[in-house]
This record gives sequence, structure tokens and C-alpha cells, in this order.
Amino acid sequence: MPGRRSPDWPDNQAPWKHTAHADMLFNSFEFIFFFLPVTLLVFWLLTRHHRSQMAIAWLVGASLFFYAWWNPIYLGLLVASILFNFSFGAAISRAHRARRRALLVFGIAANLAVLGYYKYANFFLDNLNAVAGSDWDIGKILLPLGVSFITFQKIAYLVDAYQGKAREYDFLHFCLFVTFFPQLIAGPIVHHRDVMPQFADRARLRVSHENIALGLSIFIIGLFKKVAIADNLALFANPVFSAAPGTTLSFQEAWLGALAYTFQLYFDFSGYSDMAIGLARLFGVKLPLNFHSPYQATSIIDFWRRWHMTLSRFLRDYLYIPLGGSRHGPARRYLNLFVTMLLGGLWHGAAWTFVIWGGLHGVYLLINHAWRGLCARLGLTHHMTSRPALLASGALTFFAVVVGWVFFRADSAAAAQSILFSMLGGHGLGSASQAFANGLMNGSRALAWVAGAALLVWLLPNTQQLFARFAPALDSVSGTTKLHWRPTMLWLVFIVLLALVAIYRLNNVSQFLYFQF
Repeated sequence: MPGRRSPDWPDNQAPWKHTAHADMLFNSFEFIFFFLPVTLLVFWLLTRHHRSQMAIAWLVGASLFFYAWWNPIYLGLLVASILFNFSFGAAISRAHRARRRALLVFGIAANLAVLGYYKYANFFLDNLNAVAGSDWDIGKILLPLGVSFITFQKIAYLVDAYQGKAREYDFLHFCLFVTFFPQLIAGPIVHHRDVMPQFADRARLRVSHENIALGLSIFIIGLFKKVAIADNLALFANPVFSAAPGTTLSFQEAWLGALAYTFQLYFDFSGYSDMAIGLARLFGVKLPLNFHSPYQATSIIDFWRRWHMTLSRFLRDYLYIPLGGSRHGPARRYLNLFVTMLLGGLWHGAAWTFVIWGGLHGVYLLINHAWRGLCARLGLTHHMTSRPALLASGALTFFAVVVGWVFFRADSAAAAQSILFSMLGGHGLGSASQAFANGLMNGSRALAWVAGAALLVWLLPNTQQLFARFAPALDSVSGTTKLHWRPTMLWLVFIVLLALVAIYRLNNVSQFLYFQF
């Protein structure tokens, strides 16, 4: 089996192993103490003097600088992509129906071709070499920053233009729509209709006391999640996944490693999502909600309504429904669901482990839909909403998600199978293996961190619930908790303490797990 992810990552490393010294990530000194203050200050000065178009141009320029900091070589690719998709979107909107369809197909194919080359060329070539016994090599291809998210965003724009939903032809606004730095690294996948009206609203696009207070508070909470929680959990997850399959793991080690990664990914992606929403709000822009306590889901269907919400909607609207959705009977519906999740898994990365993960969630969804249909036919639906039933279904859903994450994180299918075998007690329930006894992982500390993360996930409100009264994001959740953020001295002290801890942890900058997906 070809090596996992290696062709796509700088220095042939996976995202959780690659050092971020050259990347101006949200959790870096360069971003927090240089880029963000300068960008915000100039934006404030321009909007204060009613230079809204210049303010938008400034944000475009700052976002391009942010992108170029990672790798200036790919700035030309991004600019060319912007010019191509803006021109095609306008042409599609104005063309006759038959020609519009041809333009749409060509535009989508061109975008997918770019994504396919940079993200999947080495993967498919490695598999072809393995099957044919050949030795073809095109060299290492460095994956452009955010190429998957940007590609989906531009495809959605072209489809919206075809359907008559995208009628904004302001080139500067389109540039900001594609490049806006808060969502450039790892989403959310933003639709034209989500942000273009905001860019045109001069009263909204401004720096205000409320936007500063909300934006900074949400950003700091997200930063704390990433550097103080997720990165610490990585210390217990990485040794387990690095050791498999060469090391025989015990039951406890396998479970602690899998759970540590499960919560690491949760706080890493949740932290990034908070930071993106907070950063956008500083400039008066609301991004779509992308993360809503997915581990509190009571079914896989519910999980995908809470995890990477904009990706789920994109796959539904631009893949599942065009495939036929549920319009052609149960068998075709299940096939469409499975194919959608399979391709969704492949979208996450060029490795068979991602394909297996996507296929596994496809099977989960098929079972979930079939079970709901059976309960409805037997008149048992009302029994499934009782508290014991919800607790049981929530526990089962979480277990299924953890199993999926093992494939998502493992370096190979063999490594994933080895960890899962240990999690099922295949290597016994005894003491730690010799490798771990030699210091690879402290079991007591790992258990404490996993338990603490679980309490935070299941007992405390999420960030959007804390700030629900101020609707920080598009489609914000309603307040379902008594604990709410307020502009008070107590909350200020709390946020400052989180910021101090987070800044202290910036000495060990690490990439986001969804970085470059």
C-alpha cells in the first residue's frame, strides 16, 4: 500500500509532524503580534474615513500577503484561479442555457483538474506503480494552501452562477470572497450568498467596540483550545499511532491513544473554527457556523449535521442531490449516500485510510437511515427519544466515531487494524507494553487529560452557545445554556487569563490538523 499523505506534505511529513516555522498560522507570533494588528489598524482607519472600497482592497492585499507568506510560488496559481473563475462565473450567468451548461462543466472540470494534480497525482501514480510494477515518478508535489476548500468554494460559485443565484459581478468583492484570510486555511466553505452581501454593506463592514470584544474573545477561546488542550492531547495520541503496527499495544494504551486523538481533533478543529469566526467578526463579517458539539450527537446523521457543517452541506447540495438524492428509491438513495461519503473521505486526503474512513461513515449512515425507517414502520419512533435511549444511542455514536478516527489518523490500514485489534482486547487487558514502559506515554497523565477533555465536551456549552445572544456567526445556534458571555470585568479577566496561557504555549507552534486538507 502506498505511504499515507507523504507526497503532499512538506518534507514528506504528515500534518501533525510537520513543523510550522515557515507558516503564519493563527497560533503563531507573526500572525498575532504583527499581521493581525497591522491589518486591523489599517482597515479601521480606512473604514473610519468611509473608504469602504479601499478597505476591501486592503483586506484582499493582506489576505494575498498571508497566502504568499506560506509559499510565494503558489500566489500566481491563486490569482490565476480567481481570474478564471470570476470570468467563467460572469460568462455562465450571461450565456444562453445550452452554452451555460457547457461552460459550467468545463469550469468545474478545470477546478477539479487543478485539485487532482496537486492533491492526488502522486497517490494515483503510487497505486499504478504498485499494480503495474512500474517505477514512474513525477517528483514531490507540494500541496497549495487551502486548495481543497478553495476549490469547493469556487465550484459552488460556478453552480450558483449557473442557477442564477450569483449575480454579484464586483471583482474586488469576488477576490475577497475567495481569499479572506480567516477562512483561507481550513474553511468554513463559504458560499457566495453568505458573504458577498456583507461586503457590499458599508454599515456592517467596520471595526466597532462590539466587534472587537466579540471577535477577540472568540479568537482567544479558540486559540486556547488549540495550543493548551489539543496540542497537549497530541502528546498522548502521537506515540500510539507512531508505534502501530510495529509495537504490540495493550488494551489501555490503544484506547487512551484513540481517545486522545479523538479529543485532540475535536479541540483542534473546534479551536480553528472559533478563531476563524472571531477573526472575521473583528472586521464586521459573519462566517457560517462550522462546528456544533458533534460528540453530543445521538446518531451518525446528527453527527454530520454538527461536524464540519459547511462540508456536509456542500456534499449534500453539490454531490448527493445531483447524484439523485432520495428521488429514485431506497436502494439508489443508499448508493448515493455511500458514494458521497466515499468521495468525502477521499477529499480529506490522498490515502486509502481516508477512503476507508469515508466508506465506514457511509456504512454508518446506511445503517442509521435503515434503522430509522424500521422504527417508523414498527411505530417505535417515540421510544427512541426517551432519556435512556438517547444516552445509549449517544454512546454508540461516539464509539462508532472513535473507530472511524483510528483510520483517519493511522499511517496505514495495517496500523489502524493493529490499534483496533488492541482496542478490542486482542492483545490482552494487561499492563503497558515495554515500549511504553520505557517512557513513550504516561498512562496516568493521558487518562487525566482524556477525562478532562471529555468533561469539557459533554458538560460545558460550546463557544457558539456562550455567545449566542450576540449571534457571532451566520445561522448561529440559539442559547441553550445559563452560562453566557457578557461584556463584564469578570469575563474580561477570564479571557485575559486564557490569552496569557495561550501566548505562553506559542513557543511550541503546531499546524492545525485540517491544515492543507
